[in-house]
Amino acid sequence: MFLTNVLLKKIKSKTIMVQMQSMVSGHTFNTIRERLGDKVEIIRFDPFIQKECLYREKKKIRSM
Repeated sequence: MFLTNVLLKKIKSKTIMVQMQSMVSGHTFNTIRERLGDKVEIIRFDPFIQKECLYREKKKIRSM
């Protein structure tokens, strides 16, 4: 193995951007979480129904 391969090795990021989706209306937004953390579930205001509801992580968008 050459020394250049060791120096150019890609380092994994510590955070990722994920898409959160409302369980009531389907409204989505993006947020950032730790790569090794659990999937996120939060209660947040939903503008479609004008109330707070549960948002769950839908999918990973990109590394940060």
